[in-house]
Amino acid sequence: MNEDNVNKQPIVPPDANGAECVNCDNSCCTGGARCNLTSFNWLADVPDNDFDIVEVRFKNTRRGFYRNSMHIDLKQGDWVAVEAASGHDIGQVGLTGRLVKLQMQRVNLRKDAEIPRIFRKAKAADMERYEQAKAREQDTMIRSRQIAVDLGLKMKIGDVEYLGDGNKAIFYYIADERVDFRQLIKVLADTFKIRIEMKQIGARQEAGRIGGMGPCGRPLCCASWMSGFVSVATSAARLQDISLNPQGLAGQCAKLKCCLNFEVNTYVEAIKQLPPKDVHLETKDATYYYYKADALKREITYSMQRNAPVNTVTLTAAQAFEVIALNRNGVKPDSLTGEQQGKGKGSGFSDLLSQDSISRFDKKKKKRRRAAGAERQATTDAKAGDKPPTNNNKAEGNGGQRQAKGNKQRQQPAQGDPQAHNNKPKGGGKAKQRQPKRQTDNNAGGNAQPEQ
Repeated sequence: MNEDNVNKQPIVPPDANGAECVNCDNSCCTGGARCNLTSFNWLADVPDNDFDIVEVRFKNTRRGFYRNSMHIDLKQGDWVAVEAASGHDIGQVGLTGRLVKLQMQRVNLRKDAEIPRIFRKAKAADMERYEQAKAREQDTMIRSRQIAVDLGLKMKIGDVEYLGDGNKAIFYYIADERVDFRQLIKVLADTFKIRIEMKQIGARQEAGRIGGMGPCGRPLCCASWMSGFVSVATSAARLQDISLNPQGLAGQCAKLKCCLNFEVNTYVEAIKQLPPKDVHLETKDATYYYYKADALKREITYSMQRNAPVNTVTLTAAQAFEVIALNRNGVKPDSLTGEQQGKGKGSGFSDLLSQDSISRFDKKKKKRRRAAGAERQATTDAKAGDKPPTNNNKAEGNGGQRQAKGNKQRQQPAQGDPQAHNNKPKGGGKAKQRQPKRQTDNNAGGNAQPEQ
C-alpha cells in the first residue's frame, strides 16, 4: 500500500474507549460535518490562497499550528505526521490557506513563537502505530486513577492521550485545589515506561469531553461547537432580568451556563438607551420611582413606592425622557403620559401552555355538578311544601290543563260528576287559578254533549 492510497481512504481514529469518534458522529474526522474543531474554509476556491502554515487538530479539542516547509499538497482531512517535543505526533489537517493566519490572531499566538514543522503525510505504518497507542489509553487511565488514590491526592484523572509514536502521554486531570503530583509523575513513568505530561482542565472541559443534552433540548455547546471557554458571572443574569436560581443557572458541569454570555452584549446596549434607575419622575399628584424595565421593548415601569408595585405606570423610553426633561426645567405634569395602572394594554405576551391545562375539563364538570345539585335540592324543597300554597296550586292547575289537552286515553269526568267539583282549590282561589278547572269542565261537558 503506497502513500497515496492511505490518504485517499479516510481513517477514523478510536477514542479513549476504543470506539470511533463520538464528538463529531464519525463524520467530521473525514472533513465532512461540523464539530467543535472544524472550521469552514470559505476561501478555499479563491485564487492565490496559499499560506505556509497549516492548522492540525488532535484529541480533546487540542490543536496546533505547523509549518509546511516541504510544500506538501495538503487538504482538509488529511492525516499528517508532525513534529513533537520528543518524537512525532499524528494529527488531522483542520484548516489551510489564509484563514490560518486569522486563526492564529484569534488565539493570540505570538509572532516570535517557534512553529514546529510537518514531516510528511501519514503512512500505513504510522497509522497502525497510532491506533495501537490509542488502544492503551483506557487501561492507562484506570490504572492511573488507582495510583492517584493510593497516593492520597485529591484529584481526578479525566482522560489520557497518547502521542502518535506512543512514547509520551498527556494526563488530563481535575482538581479543586493545588495538587503536588511530583511523586505521581515518578510512579506513572516507572509503571508505563513513557514520558508524562500533566494538564489540568476545568469542569466545563470535562463536561464537553463527556457530552450530553442541555435543558434546551440540543447537544451541549461545549461538546458540539465550542472550543474556548470564557468566565461567566452572575451579572450576566442580572442584566437579562433572569431569576438568580442556582439550579436554573447551572449547567451539567455545576458551573454557570455558557449561554448566559451569548446575548448579554445585546442587553447591555439596550439598557444604555433607557433612563437611569436612580432618576424618579415628579408629577403634581405624586412621585414615581423606578420599579422594573423591559430592555428589548424599551419600556419602564414606575411605582409610587420604591420597593413595592403601588399604582404602577408603564412608559416608553421616549415618554420617560420627556418627563425627565420637564422635571429638570421645573415643570411637573398633571399625570404621566400613557398611564397604565394594571388595566391598560397587555404586555403583548401570552402563555400558550396555560391554555392546555390538564384540569381545565375537571373545573367545568364541577360547575355542572353543582348546578344539578341545586336543581335537585329545589325539587326536594318544593315537594316538601316549602313553597307557598298558591305556587303549588298553580303548578297543579297547569298540570291538570296539560293532562286534559294531551292525554285523551284517560277517562274524563262527565258533566255533573261530583268528583269534578271536589277538585276545586280550597279557600276560594282567584280566577286565574280556577281557569284550568273551568276549561276541564267545559271539555268534559263537550265530551258528554253528543250523549244528549
